[in-house]
Amino acid sequence: GLVHKSEERAVHLDLRGEPQVRAAFRDLETRFGHLMSGVVVQPLARRGTELFAGVVQDEVFGPLVLFGLGGTATEILADHAARLAPLTDHDVHDLITSPRCAPLLLGTRGNGPVDLEALEQLLQRLSRMAADLPQLAEADFNPVLATADGATVLDARVRLLPRRPQDPYLRRLR
Repeated sequence: GLVHKSEERAVHLDLRGEPQVRAAFRDLETRFGHLMSGVVVQPLARRGTELFAGVVQDEVFGPLVLFGLGGTATEILADHAARLAPLTDHDVHDLITSPRCAPLLLGTRGNGPVDLEALEQLLQRLSRMAADLPQLAEADFNPVLATADGATVLDARVRLLPRRPQDPYLRRLR
């Protein structure tokens, strides 16, 4: 039920050992027990570039794939690009290179490039999922951690609605 977990301090990082994990769980249970159905414990990810990838269904145009700067800066900086699904190779290239954060992905200031092929695969698969599943109302992968070794979705939110594919321009009987 929490969209912005970091703002609510609902994420505990760099826990060392069982006592710290148990203390973090007790903290979350105390503050969010009425909302929680469980917790996820996973290894701390290496440092990388935080990105956003997502899909929204437009009633007229169909699924729209979004990509750009992720993490806590996503909504503040609004550095993203969008293309209609299904994506072509050209669309994927445009999505990756259009946002202002693109130089971070290509290597800058002593940092090497991230694994662009992994990002391309992620966007292609997200696009295919959106095109194949009309009930996918929206998907939000934020952050997607991009490194030289790959791209990892660290948090995902998906919303489904019951619907069938339809052509919005066809007339309907009332």
